[in-house]
Amino acid sequence: MNYELLCTKVIAIARLTGNFIRKESMNFDAKSVEFKGLNDMVSYVDKTAEQQLVYNLSKLLPGAGFTTEEETVNSKGEVFNWIIDPLDGTTNFIHGIPAYSISIALYEEDQPVIGVVYEINRGEMFYSYKGGEAYLNNKVIRVSSRPSLSECLLATGFPYYQFDKQPQYMALLSDMMQKCHGLRRIGSAAVDLAYVACGRFDAFFEYNLNAYDVAGGAYLVQQAGGRVMNFGGGDEFIEKREILATNGLIDAELLEAMSNHFNA
Repeated sequence: MNYELLCTKVIAIARLTGNFIRKESMNFDAKSVEFKGLNDMVSYVDKTAEQQLVYNLSKLLPGAGFTTEEETVNSKGEVFNWIIDPLDGTTNFIHGIPAYSISIALYEEDQPVIGVVYEINRGEMFYSYKGGEAYLNNKVIRVSSRPSLSECLLATGFPYYQFDKQPQYMALLSDMMQKCHGLRRIGSAAVDLAYVACGRFDAFFEYNLNAYDVAGGAYLVQQAGGRVMNFGGGDEFIEKREILATNGLIDAELLEAMSNHFNA
């Protein structure tokens, strides 16, 4: 398998669908929004973008399975499986806030081999593949080298449903506000993870996320020299639906904070 060549083709597919999303954003009517659940919105843009991605990715690896956010198709492949979010940051898109992305990951035998996150408005293509580095628009990227939490800028996401852990989460935020340079909430987990991979953020944490939210970006962080784990420091961040992605240097401080507030 030529992972580099395959990744190049995935990038072209992401860019093509990104062009569609960008065009639709210019005349988007919020009246077309549907609700899948509490604060969980979707539009024809999400669905059409997903259909485009599935159609084109299917041509690259016939027989590969798909895990998709809008469930236009969900299937399990014997060897290869795509995990895609056609529009990560739907709420931003609906409100005209220019921070949303396409996230694509390819797993081979349950291990990631390709990760692509396309931040549409800035035209930033983050990608990596097995045997390669992590890149942003053809330039190699690495996680930050800041060794202390007091020097770091962190990213997170706010819960919009399943508020059972909200008290612990708010206490954690209060703790972090006093220990780091600042906290940011962009509204796209895929973008947050890509920003950790290129060193803009030093860490990102959130819970109640799904595989399609984090698979592509998590692989970028790992390929860029960072670490991705659950709140207890284990590898099962997808299974436990809680993710902590870091530059690998501030793990001890962050895991201690997680343990204090989430009993991880």
